[in-house]
Amino acid sequence: MSIEVNNESDYAVDEAEFAALARYVLDEMHVHPQTDLSIMLVGTQVMTELHVKWMDEPGPTDVLSFPMDELRPGRDGEVTPAGLLGDVVLCPEVAAQQAVAAGHSTVEELLLLTTHGILHLLGFDHAEPEEEKEMFGLQRRLLLTFLAGR
Repeated sequence: MSIEVNNESDYAVDEAEFAALARYVLDEMHVHPQTDLSIMLVGTQVMTELHVKWMDEPGPTDVLSFPMDELRPGRDGEVTPAGLLGDVVLCPEVAAQQAVAAGHSTVEELLLLTTHGILHLLGFDHAEPEEEKEMFGLQRRLLLTFLAGR
């Protein structure tokens, strides 16, 4: 599995931890071990530009996901085909603000957003109440089991 983490922001993070989380999530979702994923941390200016260009919404956001091969989760004994999963782009400055409101650390917020972004790449959404319940429940389980094991 090729997981590339690029930090282009001013926020210091342990890139290996983000790669480990991504590897854990992809393994739990039965994604082929030869799948590629990119995680990028950017400043508010870059995130604002991406948010405007791709979502037609003003200002920076916390996370954006850019799927490539539209892979979906596999099942026990049946992994997805190998491919390019896509890119997850995070904005630590926005995450820091959300972390304060949520009562946890910025790193925990960024790990949550990474999990959220990967699930979006795998086709999960939260536009409808049932979708939100499924996605957020899965997101919570994946993150908590990852954190418990580190």
